[in-house]
Amino acid sequence: MYDVPAVSRFRLATISPLKLGLTISGVLLVAFLAWETAFGQWPELLEVARGGALSRQPTGILRDFRIAVVHILLVGYLPAAFLAVVQGGKRTVWELQGALDCTAEECANLAASVRLKPGGLVVAGFIGLLIAFTVPYFTPPVPEQIWNPRGWSPEVAWHRVLGPIASVGILWLIHAVISVSRRMSRLAASLESVDVLELRPLQPFTRQGLTNALLVLGFVSIWGLVVVTEEGFGLQALVLGPAVLLVAVAALLLPLRGVHARILQAKAAELAWVDTRILDRRVSLKDESSEEDPGTLADLAAYRNLVHGVRDWPIGSSSYVRFALYLLIPLLSWAAAALVERFVNVLIS
Repeated sequence: MYDVPAVSRFRLATISPLKLGLTISGVLLVAFLAWETAFGQWPELLEVARGGALSRQPTGILRDFRIAVVHILLVGYLPAAFLAVVQGGKRTVWELQGALDCTAEECANLAASVRLKPGGLVVAGFIGLLIAFTVPYFTPPVPEQIWNPRGWSPEVAWHRVLGPIASVGILWLIHAVISVSRRMSRLAASLESVDVLELRPLQPFTRQGLTNALLVLGFVSIWGLVVVTEEGFGLQALVLGPAVLLVAVAALLLPLRGVHARILQAKAAELAWVDTRILDRRVSLKDESSEEDPGTLADLAAYRNLVHGVRDWPIGSSSYVRFALYLLIPLLSWAAAALVERFVNVLIS
């Protein structure tokens, strides 16, 4: 792994995605609790919670309260994940400095090219808003006038305001993953050379893909808390589950498409070279007057098998294991939520 220059490290660390996410979620959560206090919701909440603070509810104040909290967590997580994707792309450029054989200035220009076009963000945001204003109609119970503020309870008001924001954030995150991944894929064309027997300099591409997949699955882990603990989200689970799995796989592989093509080219060139050498040595061996060493042909054949066995993708077994573990994160978070539910119910009872 190539060291990131000090100036670049400073620029990349100017805004911490973790601090950003925690700050947004913390501020919103405090504001929400103050909102509930101002509207005098706590007595009713505590009364309903005695029957099971985390039990599944078809409707009611407790269900709306928990959904609002999940929205708050999402609105804090999504900007942090979005920023992490962009920063990760810039960091990958600097980690590839040796493989790209670029000067500090050239690498700085390449890192600066990892950015998102406003037009793409506008389109993604518009799609997010369409989804946000459509999904409530398929999430029972459906009120007669969903978007009439007069019918909103204090908790539902947070759903209606934060829901579109979260939906736009989700589409922006997906757009960032796709855009940065495509930029990483094109960056592979700038690689000075690819040594098929030494793929370690290409590991930053793999790390970028794994990071993208982790950030996508992190969103699912949060939103899945609503899907598994609240009633009325079955349709969303059926649609969201397979879709996010495909997005996670794409997030892993998209940054590697370009370097995958370069590895295939390098393997093809190396195999063509060794095949030519083998043919030449075979002709020499057939000449009785030749002093060609038969062991040379065997060495070339062994080398050909070695090159042919090089993996076409710069993904080792450990990376596949990490990706599989990432896929377990949503399941573990949902299992933890179930355990917390039982624990809280025991304390209250």
